[in-house]
Amino acid sequence: MKIEILCTGDEILTGKTVNTNHSYIAQRLTENALTAHWGTTVGDDRDSLTKSFLQASERADAVIVNGGLGPTVDDLSQEVAASAAGVELECHQEWLERLKAYYSGRGRSMPENNVKQAMLPAGAEFIDNPIGTACGFAIDINGTRFFFTPGVPREMYRMIGEQVIPRLLAMRGTNVTTQLKRFHTFGIGESRADQLLADIIQSAESSDSSVKLGFQSHYPQLETKLSAQAPDEKTLNALLAPVEAEVRRRLGNFVLCEDDSTLETTILDYLATSGSTLSVVETITGGAIANRLIKSANSDQVLTRCVSSHHLNQLLKSAGEPENDSAQLSTQTAAALAVASNAVSGSTHSLVVLTGPGQSTNGQSTNGQSTNGQSTNGQNQNDQNQDNQGIDIYISVAGPSGNCERYARLPGRIGWVRSGATEMGLDCLRRHLFDLPIDEKIDFEVR
Repeated sequence: MKIEILCTGDEILTGKTVNTNHSYIAQRLTENALTAHWGTTVGDDRDSLTKSFLQASERADAVIVNGGLGPTVDDLSQEVAASAAGVELECHQEWLERLKAYYSGRGRSMPENNVKQAMLPAGAEFIDNPIGTACGFAIDINGTRFFFTPGVPREMYRMIGEQVIPRLLAMRGTNVTTQLKRFHTFGIGESRADQLLADIIQSAESSDSSVKLGFQSHYPQLETKLSAQAPDEKTLNALLAPVEAEVRRRLGNFVLCEDDSTLETTILDYLATSGSTLSVVETITGGAIANRLIKSANSDQVLTRCVSSHHLNQLLKSAGEPENDSAQLSTQTAAALAVASNAVSGSTHSLVVLTGPGQSTNGQSTNGQSTNGQSTNGQNQNDQNQDNQGIDIYISVAGPSGNCERYARLPGRIGWVRSGATEMGLDCLRRHLFDLPIDEKIDFEVR
C-alpha cells in the first residue's frame, strides 16, 4: 500500500516552523510496517492545495493530510477536500454541540468562526479528536482514501495512533505484528556503528527482509533501531531476539539505555532503588546536567544539591574548601571537589564536571589556571582556536565504592562541547554506578 504524507501551512512551507509532524507520522507508519512513499508540503493556497490533493490521489492508495482544520480563514482543508471530492460542506451537528460544550465548560461563549470546524465534506467519515476543537475526517478523492488530521502535535499524535493507523491496517487487509527496538548510545559515531553492525544489516536484509536496522543521530547520542515484522508475536520474538542480542553485544558499554528509557532515568532509578543520593557540581555545562536530572522521576528523592559556576573559587567555597587563587582546573581538582561535595551535602555520590580551554595532550590544561578565583573556561577564546584545540573536560565521580576520574578533550564550538560534556558527565556516572570502565575512548574526543 502506497501512502503519502501531505502537510499544509505557510509557516511550514516558509520554514518558520520546523515540520516535526511529518517525521512523527512517518515513524509511526514504519513502526506498523507501513511505508510513506511521498512527503509533500503545501502552503495555505486553494489552488496549490487542490492540485496537491489531486496529484496525491493519482499516485497513492492513502493520504494523510496534516493541518488546515482550524477556525481561521487560512485553514482550508475541509473546503478544498470537499471541492476535490465533488461534494458540498455540511454541518456535523454532533461535533458542533461538543464545541459549544467545550467553551461553555470554560465559562466562555463559542466564537462564531469555530462553527467552521464542524463543517465537513458531505459523506465524510468522522474521526474523533478527544483533546481538541478540530475533528478529523476521511473521504475518498478519485478512489484514494484521504485522512485529515489537525496540525497541533499532541492532538495529531493521539489521532494517528488511535484513529488513523488502525484504519490503514484495516485497508491493507493483512495481519502483521510489528516491533521497534531502540538502543541509545553515547561515544560511537554513525560511521563506526555502521562498521560494527554492517554484517548484521547485510544478513538481515539478505536472509529476511522482515528485519531492518537503521540509525538516527542526534548528538551527543546515536539511536540504533531494529524494526521487525512477522505474522504473530511468537514468530516476531524468535526473529528479533538473536539480532537484538548481537547488537547489544557489539555496542557493548556504549549502550546507555534502551527503548523509552533515558540516561538520566537509568541513573536516578538505580540511585533511588539503592537508597543513594547525588550532588552535582558543574562549570561550562551551566546547570544542564542538573536540569536533565531534575526533570525526571525520582529526582526529588535523589538530588540533594546542585551547584554551577564559572568561578572555580566559588565552587571550592560552596564545597567547604578554602579559596585558592592558584588552583587549576584538573582531574585532581575535580576529585577534591567531588569528595568535599559529598561531605557538605551529605550525599552518597557526587558528580563534578569542570572545563577549560585545551592546550595540552597530557590531561593538564596549561591555560586553565584560575585568575582571581575565576576560571577562563574557554571564554573570550577565538572560536577557531576552540575548533582546532578543543576544550578540556575534567570529570570526577565520588561514591561509597571509591572515586574515579576522567579526562577528555572535546573539539568544536562552545554549544557542541557543552552538549558533549553534559552527556559525558552523566555517562561517567552511569559507568561508575554499574561498575563499567569509565575511561573508554569515544569517537568525539581529540586523541
